[in-house]
Amino acid sequence: MNEKTRGTFRNNIGFVLAAAGSAIGLGNLWRFPYFAAKDGGGVFLLVYLLLTVTFGFALMLTEIAIGRKTQTTPLQAYGKLHRKFRFLGVIATAVPVIIFPYYCVIGGWVTKYGFTYLTGGSSEIYGTGAPAFFKGFLSDSVSPILWFFVFMVITGAVVLLGVEKGIEKASKFMLPVLLFLILGIAVYSLTLQHTDPATGETRTALDGLKIYLIPDFSGMTWNKFIGILLDAMGQMFYSLSIAMGIMITYGSYSQKESNLVRSVNQIEFFDTGVALIAGLIIIPTVFAFQGAEGLETAGPGLMFISLPSIFEQMGAAGNIVGALFFLLVLFAALTSSISLMEAVTASFMDSFGLRRSTAVLISFGIATVIGVTVCLGYNAFYADIPLPNGTTGQFLDVLDYLSNNLLLPIVALLTCVLIGWLCKPKVVLDEVKEGMGQKKFGRETMYVIMIRYVAPVFLLLILLQAFNLFWFLG
Repeated sequence: MNEKTRGTFRNNIGFVLAAAGSAIGLGNLWRFPYFAAKDGGGVFLLVYLLLTVTFGFALMLTEIAIGRKTQTTPLQAYGKLHRKFRFLGVIATAVPVIIFPYYCVIGGWVTKYGFTYLTGGSSEIYGTGAPAFFKGFLSDSVSPILWFFVFMVITGAVVLLGVEKGIEKASKFMLPVLLFLILGIAVYSLTLQHTDPATGETRTALDGLKIYLIPDFSGMTWNKFIGILLDAMGQMFYSLSIAMGIMITYGSYSQKESNLVRSVNQIEFFDTGVALIAGLIIIPTVFAFQGAEGLETAGPGLMFISLPSIFEQMGAAGNIVGALFFLLVLFAALTSSISLMEAVTASFMDSFGLRRSTAVLISFGIATVIGVTVCLGYNAFYADIPLPNGTTGQFLDVLDYLSNNLLLPIVALLTCVLIGWLCKPKVVLDEVKEGMGQKKFGRETMYVIMIRYVAPVFLLLILLQAFNLFWFLG
């Protein structure tokens, strides 16, 4: 596919906002706050931030540089760097193919809730109770599929418009609105307080803020610290869209004169900032209304059960906050799903010479088959499927485990081997320096150490965790 057909970002701002939008997603809004609450608040935050500016920085910079250097998507990029690593391009492309459908399923859930709140239908949730409403929605064999298609059609429409007119314009609109909403809701959430009718105890959001920000070293053991480190690595890995083919794809659209170091710093600033502020919303609010035990809820339960139950207790204000919150989550989900679909679509375009419209239709078709199966996994195809990490789950959980616990660390680990030892770090460093002009890359030594030694060890730890080989951590 030639340069004119594949498109480029008009400027560095468009690239940064699109890449940051990709990184900012559902993981920031429910996964990050849960781990922060579970792992001692400030302790988790400190470990997470250190990993982000070292481990995360090195991997993200590598992927974006690979994309800009090869001017193509992962399916071909790895083979251009080393012919024996063409297989890695196939694995890297498989990741968004797997993630995109089930991400759209969850995006459909968010769209359903957002529509319900925005149209004044929150009484429907409150009338049956948040747990019963969510369970009833998933048990319906039709409604989740319809909302899955609504979300995916919106995503597909943006991708169909292309890089400049679709992805860049959508990112420039949605990310600022997302930041405005999350800041506004965060300020409001910190003013909340609630009196427990059963005990008469009054809890404030500021009490929850202390749990979130102040490190708790009580009872800290080596095993516990390793557990926090693994959680922080897994969350950072998932949050930054590393090894999903996205950053290589977006890097191939960036301009040669762009300062990649500055761009990665800005992307990490936006992504980490949103995650931190999401914690300011969720942890203090949940603590005020449900106490410390409410913070133990993870995943969909936090987003679709715990928070709607809290919005109900807020009265009329809860309807407004609920509508704004799910609008915020919808924008976050869309910016990520757009990048996932673009990674798949661009790979088909680059590798098979397809038009964008044809590639979008193929991506849509694959996602439909997988996504509908995931939706039916909660009703018609319900089954508890055992996973290697000792848990069980539905089709969605199987796909999430396969992509996030196995394929992502494998892709990143082999990328470190390729760049750190076969092609040598100079390949990436030369590409990075091309857009820096007279400025020096001050973290060059740190980058080499991370990509050659530290990152591979961390990635091996994530793979070991995927097979429950850290059972002794409890």
